[in-house]
Amino acid sequence: MAEKVAETQIVEQLGSIDKTKDVVEVKELKGSEAFNEALLQEAVPLTHPRTLQLFACLLIGFFCQTMNGYDTMMFGGLLNNKEYFLKHFNGENKGIWAGLISSMYQIGGVSALPFVGPGIDQWGRRFGMFIGSILIIVGTIIQGMTSHNASEGLMMGGRFVLGFGVTIAAAAGPIWIVETAHPKYRGIITGLCNTTWLAGSILSSGAVRGGLNIKGNNSWLIPVWLQVVFPGLIALFCFFLPESPRWLYAHNKRQQAHNVLTKWHGYGNPESVWVRLQLNEYEEFIEMDGSDKRWWDYRALFNKRSSIYRTAVACWFSAFTQWAGNSVLSYFMGAVLDTAGINSSVGKANVQLGYSVEQFCFAVLGAHFVERIGRRKMMLAGFFGTSLVWIGMTAAAGTLAGSLVSGNVGDGDAVFSNKHAGNAVLTFIFLFGAVYSFNLTPLQALYPVEVFSFELRAKGMAFQSFFVNAAGLLNQFAWPIAIKKIEWKCYIIFVVWCFIQGCLAYLFFPETRKRTLEELDQIFEAPNPVKFSVQKTTVAITEDNTVVAVDSGKVAV
Repeated sequence: MAEKVAETQIVEQLGSIDKTKDVVEVKELKGSEAFNEALLQEAVPLTHPRTLQLFACLLIGFFCQTMNGYDTMMFGGLLNNKEYFLKHFNGENKGIWAGLISSMYQIGGVSALPFVGPGIDQWGRRFGMFIGSILIIVGTIIQGMTSHNASEGLMMGGRFVLGFGVTIAAAAGPIWIVETAHPKYRGIITGLCNTTWLAGSILSSGAVRGGLNIKGNNSWLIPVWLQVVFPGLIALFCFFLPESPRWLYAHNKRQQAHNVLTKWHGYGNPESVWVRLQLNEYEEFIEMDGSDKRWWDYRALFNKRSSIYRTAVACWFSAFTQWAGNSVLSYFMGAVLDTAGINSSVGKANVQLGYSVEQFCFAVLGAHFVERIGRRKMMLAGFFGTSLVWIGMTAAAGTLAGSLVSGNVGDGDAVFSNKHAGNAVLTFIFLFGAVYSFNLTPLQALYPVEVFSFELRAKGMAFQSFFVNAAGLLNQFAWPIAIKKIEWKCYIIFVVWCFIQGCLAYLFFPETRKRTLEELDQIFEAPNPVKFSVQKTTVAITEDNTVVAVDSGKVAV
């Protein structure tokens, strides 16, 4: 009885209410009213055949991230293959040579940026996945040709074409997924998308580790040629997938957009709540003559305050996730393990494979919490958490270096007296992988795509890719030289910088969960996007699951 009285008092405080209906429940919700009302009125069956079919279609889009992860970890693994790969090219796993060869991937990515937005906007999201995949296949063929002449120029050219193709496909894939997935499952599906980057890294680490048991150039050629598997699957199947309904609607193909929504989100019902909600929002928010129709026009990214805010958030979040130290442990794991006293090629390959498996497991787990915990809380935990891990890593590596008995770190002959410190360094490497993968990996493909409106999305993701590749270039050139020159002391930089990133994220990065993509416009149009994004909404619900009263304004703790 007391609960009923309290409930009635809450209802009386709400802004507007239909007095003819009996309120049976009062809830505090996070997110938009329209999204939450749709959830209440129409359930989305997880095990329905149509839901499972859509998940299977989205898996093809996941491969855009898988092939990206495969390349990243593959080249880092090849740098550990001293007997055949490094000997074939007369190279080393640190310093200028390693930085220059690996950085061609990012240089190719930067060069692709002018073509990403126009291509994906003009010809569709599926076309972007297709052309990116074809370029990756071409880049792999060029790399494979170096087995005959040990041409560093040819290897760099192949990595350039690879980076060019991956940038296009890696932008088109997440955009297609976030625009095609059902709104209810958008967060977890897009979060899982980036975990398949780690699936690719596991496969490449396994291929590189297996190659060490093979004599001759095949020990590194087999992992290189396996790069064609995922782009080949995308090229074969992408045009059998449904096109993004938002792209169809924005290009005056409204009936096709309606049909796609009816089939995949309305389960065959054209009057579905989810179909009506999205079509109404397309009508209200999608600009039919926006800059996405003009390949040369990037002004919409900067023509008003909300657009500048969106662009800054997406770009800096993406750069921050590259500067947390993860790239050092991906591309230059071998050099890092030198500072931990692990010098053999097989030992390094084993650690790298185990690290990739651990990352994948924690990233998949984290993807299941992006809706429960929220994007904002997870990114804060990721940045501040990695800062703490780097403190431990720095202390352990410094202690180990102080126990050097003989030899030189990185030359394979270093002997340390403090084995416990070496084990501690290895422990912190895996602890970093757990913290980063759980909190930040699921957000890398999800958060930037959500931040941009439809008109800005393709070109915005291209601009965001510039920041990712620019951050990657810094990683490729700076860290191998830093590790060679000052060894473990470069870890101190990550301690400070990860903490600064966490502070900036707290001040400027808003929450985006529990809203449709179009409803996110309300956040960035608000005077204080961060404060607006974490507000709670109190709603009154009737027996037929109709929301009859709404009150927004409470800030979530």
